[in-house]
Amino acid sequence: MRVLFLTPWYPSEKDAMVGLFVQKHVEAVRAQGVDVRVIVSQSLRDTWHQWKALVHEGWLPDVVQLNVIQKQGLLALWLKKRYGIPYVIIEHWTGYLPENMSVKSHHWHTRFMKHICKEAEVVMPVSDHLGEAMRALGFEAKRWEKINNVVDDFFFEKPQRTKKNTACKTILNITCFDEPHKNVKSLLRAAKKISEKRQDWKLVLVGTGVDYEDVRAYADSLDFPEGLLEWTGELTPKEVSKEFDSADLFVLTSRFENAPVVISESIAKGVPIVSTNVGGISEMVNEKCGLLIPSENDEALIQALATMLDHYQEYDNEYIQRQGRQYAFSVVGQQLKTIYESVL
Repeated sequence: MRVLFLTPWYPSEKDAMVGLFVQKHVEAVRAQGVDVRVIVSQSLRDTWHQWKALVHEGWLPDVVQLNVIQKQGLLALWLKKRYGIPYVIIEHWTGYLPENMSVKSHHWHTRFMKHICKEAEVVMPVSDHLGEAMRALGFEAKRWEKINNVVDDFFFEKPQRTKKNTACKTILNITCFDEPHKNVKSLLRAAKKISEKRQDWKLVLVGTGVDYEDVRAYADSLDFPEGLLEWTGELTPKEVSKEFDSADLFVLTSRFENAPVVISESIAKGVPIVSTNVGGISEMVNEKCGLLIPSENDEALIQALATMLDHYQEYDNEYIQRQGRQYAFSVVGQQLKTIYESVL
């Protein structure tokens, strides 16, 4: 089977994190023995040039996988009309969510997106919540199927505990430092309040992004006691896995989300979670995995973190890790292959 992935987002030397979830789907499908090619572009002209290069090689897909309903959807639609090649869609974009609402129902681009969606054989949002948001905006599909994001296999390996000071609890946060989306400043405010009563913990912040320097400056203005904050910068997936090995709990304070890979990774590692209850996170985190709190509620965040610092050891790490098997390469890869076979 030959599958063509079309995506505007994909890791590169410039940014190793953007579209990483798309790359993981590609790798999961390839692991099933599928011949996968990828066209990465944000312009129709470049998309067409890359397509012609594949044709020159004599390569034609059996199925097209459109990732995010954007301009490349025109190529998917044309291939369906011209050659009868079916296409499916995996949708990751938070723009459909009411908290974000980048999609405008009256906009011509949205009408184009709805047509692309309706012509697909299967539409696969990465959370049920995202699918509901799309349908609320008038998007229709022949068939809806939820598809999970993928977690690297090494996240399921037995944790190699690397903590030297077991009396100091480690709170882990991993983010792209996009403040309107991730709201890291609320986490810093909560951490500052907790530090005024107890300092038997440290907060490790992993990642970089457009608001990284601004968030660092905000943290400096809060005047934390020395040693409570640790900034790692951007890490590789294997380095992230090692950070989870040292973590006692994971925290996410996003204002909106679909199905964050970092939540999947925390579950795969068996690490309990404190997260805002936004998007599809409640589909991933139950009371046996952690605590969910309202977004934009600093007091609830302070209380949840304080509770977790005292009770994280009561969570069944092996139970949490078992829940993570649904995000494994083999599971998601086989699910995608089955869906491709069903449309041929």
